[in-house]
Amino acid sequence: MYPETMVAPMRQDLSSIGFQELKTATDVDAFMKEKGTSIVVINSVCGCAAGSARPGVKKALELAGKKPEKLGTVFAGVDKEATQRAREYTLPYPPSSPAIAIFKDGELVHFVERHHIEGRNADMIAQHLVGAFEDLL
Repeated sequence: MYPETMVAPMRQDLSSIGFQELKTATDVDAFMKEKGTSIVVINSVCGCAAGSARPGVKKALELAGKKPEKLGTVFAGVDKEATQRAREYTLPYPPSSPAIAIFKDGELVHFVERHHIEGRNADMIAQHLVGAFEDLL
């Protein structure tokens, strides 16, 4: 587990733009039960989360015509129970962090795994997500 003082700025990177922090399994279940479209970012302390995933998600939300109605995030390595529950909703994909999941009425419709984030810049992640939003939402 990482200390909260270390991860607070990484949490705020998403919560400051409207992402709901899901810190327990109950939070995740409640979020997923709500009807509508949503995105869940499995956040992480790694460099690809800081350099590509979080900035890419933020840019996608700025640029997209169609956007998810709900924004949620769990933090791998910190909110263990919430992260485990979020990963149950992203099956059959293996655990991955960072990762980005798009849902419709609680059903997974698109998943961006860590290996799709590593080596790609924020603009590439944003373009990918904007396309996914247009096609799926």
